[in-house]
Amino acid sequence: MAKSSFSGRGYKVWYDVSSKYGPLARIGPNDLLTDDPEIIRRLSATTSQYRRSSWYEPTRIDPYDHSMFSLRDNVAHDKLKGKTAAAYSGKENPALEAEVDYVLAELVDKIRTKYISTPGDLRPLDLAVMAQYFTLDSITKIAFGESFGFLSREEDVYHYLHTIESIAPVAAMTGEIPLLCSIVASPSVLRLAGPKKTDKSGIGKLMAVAADIVSKRFGPDVKDQRDMLGAFVRNGLTQRECETEALFQVVAGSDTTATSVRATLLYTMTTPRVYTALQKEIDAAKISTPITSDEGLRLPYLQAVIYEGIRIWPPFTGLPFKEVPPQGDTINGRFIPGGTRIAPSNWSLMRQKSVFGQDTDVFRPERWLEVTEEQRCEMRHAVELVFGYGRWACAGKPIAFLELNKIFVEKNMWVAVSDRRKSVG
Repeated sequence: MAKSSFSGRGYKVWYDVSSKYGPLARIGPNDLLTDDPEIIRRLSATTSQYRRSSWYEPTRIDPYDHSMFSLRDNVAHDKLKGKTAAAYSGKENPALEAEVDYVLAELVDKIRTKYISTPGDLRPLDLAVMAQYFTLDSITKIAFGESFGFLSREEDVYHYLHTIESIAPVAAMTGEIPLLCSIVASPSVLRLAGPKKTDKSGIGKLMAVAADIVSKRFGPDVKDQRDMLGAFVRNGLTQRECETEALFQVVAGSDTTATSVRATLLYTMTTPRVYTALQKEIDAAKISTPITSDEGLRLPYLQAVIYEGIRIWPPFTGLPFKEVPPQGDTINGRFIPGGTRIAPSNWSLMRQKSVFGQDTDVFRPERWLEVTEEQRCEMRHAVELVFGYGRWACAGKPIAFLELNKIFVEKNMWVAVSDRRKSVG
């Protein structure tokens, strides 16, 4: 399991395991893997007695305190999630959509002014990187009220991306191997090698930036602001909780969405039938500029493309193990001892033929339009399991879909592909 996790291709190994051994397969001395949507819902239901396992310990972006994502205690998690609900839903942040529109306009302007090619002037654009900059600036503007300037500077601000790329394989491996996790996340190791606010780059620098921005929201003369950070403060988060929660948003809210943007753009641009059908729907639609989220939800082919993009290349393929309660559990007639860890195999789940049809390895948005509403609902709910479910459903899912409903409608995003790795505009 360690080798598979560190390679970055573990998702294919887990897919092969699920295909060979069925919906509940053993992958370690105390670890099980499942691609059954009902079992996955069982693990995470609001009333479930399962808890988060040791896998979540190394997910602390600020390693000295927990965010809502890394909290393993059910009561503490539920309390914090209740305090942040209004912020993530947008109920107390009426400018949330406008903030995404602002960053999207900046992206489009960057492409128009710098990357429009002519017959004698080829201007290559690394759309994979630009998509990451878009999601990073969007989430930092939402989280902190100001973007960090990835798009305007067109560079890896604070060497954030380089740092995440370096630590991601290690974090994945330590989460899946409890002994390594206990060593890496130990106070002594953190004191020696952990990020610090005095660092000039990486996570430590982001911690310092987050602390500085958050500090301006606390004090006797501070004015209330109608943004996400303001909603955190109004709903009782401490200054330290605001720092860790906002910092985690930057990672969780940018990387997964960027993965969906990159994959969906690539599959659509290299499938002429899909590209033409989506372009035709957008051209015929009576929509605003930029499109509103509500308008996007009313475009059936756009929705099919979005969900098919997430399905064909899930934005998260790690193993977020849940822990069986002490009394154990019986699943599919088999008793599972307490303390056993069970994780979903998202890659395998997204290729369930009983849910999505026989051609699950094909990018085909039409599958979403050929079924009954009941079947489409089942498919949609299965895809959304990538964002978690029930008690541990991703609080930022509405923000992710807000961005996805907008970016694919912008015609300047549709560029010519030079090869399977880079895009040219």
